[in-house]
Amino acid sequence: MLRELSITDIVLIEKLTVSFGDGLSALTGETGAGKSILLDSLALALGARGDASLVRKGCAKGQVIAIFDAPGNALDPDMLDEAGLELEAGEPLIMRRVQSSDGKTRGYINDQSVSAQMMRTIASQLVEIHGQHADRALVDISTHRQLLDSFGRLQSTVASVGLAHTTWAGARRAAEDHRRMMEEAKRELEYIQASSDELAALNPQPGEEDALSATRTKMMQSEKVAGDLSDAIEVLIGNNSPVPQIGGLLRTLERKADGLPDVLPAVNDHLGQALDHLAEAQMMLEHAANDAEFDQRALDETEERLFALRAASRKFNVSVETLPALAVEFADQLTAVDDGDAKLAVLEKEEAETREKLSARCAELTKLRQSAAEELEDTVNAELPPLKLERARFIVHFETDPEKPGAHGCDEIEFYVQTNPGSNPGPMMKIASGGELSRFLLALKVVIADRVSAPTLVFDEIDTGVGGAVADAIGARLARLASSVQVLTVTHAPQVAAAASSHLLISKKEVSPELVATAVHVMDETERQEEIARMLSGASVTDEARAAAARLLQQ
Repeated sequence: MLRELSITDIVLIEKLTVSFGDGLSALTGETGAGKSILLDSLALALGARGDASLVRKGCAKGQVIAIFDAPGNALDPDMLDEAGLELEAGEPLIMRRVQSSDGKTRGYINDQSVSAQMMRTIASQLVEIHGQHADRALVDISTHRQLLDSFGRLQSTVASVGLAHTTWAGARRAAEDHRRMMEEAKRELEYIQASSDELAALNPQPGEEDALSATRTKMMQSEKVAGDLSDAIEVLIGNNSPVPQIGGLLRTLERKADGLPDVLPAVNDHLGQALDHLAEAQMMLEHAANDAEFDQRALDETEERLFALRAASRKFNVSVETLPALAVEFADQLTAVDDGDAKLAVLEKEEAETREKLSARCAELTKLRQSAAEELEDTVNAELPPLKLERARFIVHFETDPEKPGAHGCDEIEFYVQTNPGSNPGPMMKIASGGELSRFLLALKVVIADRVSAPTLVFDEIDTGVGGAVADAIGARLARLASSVQVLTVTHAPQVAAAASSHLLISKKEVSPELVATAVHVMDETERQEEIARMLSGASVTDEARAAAARLLQQ
């Protein structure tokens, strides 16, 4: 519920804090005192469109703060998550709006910056404002269906229709997708067949390009190593090999070893060892060359495979890595053409069956709504005579199209009224005059308040143009509403003010010779009697008016 409204530098208000209690609170005061400013300020805090003209003259900005106590149960958790808000149990919700004189506004919820749209979305679950203006609650026709469903307690049935609609939509989408794929496949059958055959022959494998590239690199490295080993062996065994020369030298020196017995035997040993080492080196090089033997044919085959994959990649304008998936896609399209009719028949049967179930659920929902509509019409119409609408009728208008089932059924629902016998019924927002609309809405809210209502209802001068018994009836119904929700009403009717549990007087006070400001005062019983007497008699309050005010308060 709305507990406090703080306003700073808005129009005539310099600084003002108003507290609200449970039940019915009446706001009264002379014309021009600032009652509409309070409502405009509240609307601004709830996310209404800002306007630079709202800022008090001479100020750079104005501010409005609305504090709601523990509204957690009234708010949709998903909506709070979307706004990035977390409310602890029992934590108040504080909506703050800053209006600058340059026309810009900023909005905050619990000191977290939010958009005006998010403020409106959250506020719609906390406050409803009803009055004689088109920008007030219940203008959105989609809410009429929701109100009827809530009144008839049809939420579970609506949910089952939504589930059936989701199932049917999925089946319809599957059939449409398959049908579209078949049509595309048939139009390009020759191309798809040739492409499928080509890719099937190529048989690309996932990761094959990377593996072939790695193999090719390794082979090319092996080719270079094999060439280097071959060159080394050629040095040892080729025409310019030093081995025959060293061998000939050794044999010559061995024949002359006896001539230099102290020198040549040692030299011959070293030369022999050199020949042995060269022979061993040659053998090791030959073993290494055999191990690193290069297969030119294998390299050629690897390169040809790589070139074939990359050529297919360019032809089909996809990456090599995507070729296996493309091959599967072409094969699926061919299969769809071959087996498509049978599969389509299965999908279309499933679509028809889910559509039939949806139609049955929609028909059931329509029947339940019609029954709820009759009850709602009877109950609301019973409230109309005391509100001086005895010749009027409230009508729940249906437009049902079984061929267009939706997630909420196949019913378009709008509240109609007939203001006089013989006149044509029409949309409530268009047919009813300002005063009539307010009373129709009051009757409707009284009937549905126990089943669907925001925690706080605001009625803006719904008693305009009525008096006596009608004003009594309005006051009684507002009091009935206030037994289940918080109700604030701006009123000029003493009968309505007398029905309130709290009475706030809106007045002007002179701040300086050039400046006046709006003030709000919560009145005690004596002050209430004097204010109601003023409302009864005008500027000059008589004893008779005071006595009448006392009787109203006593009643």
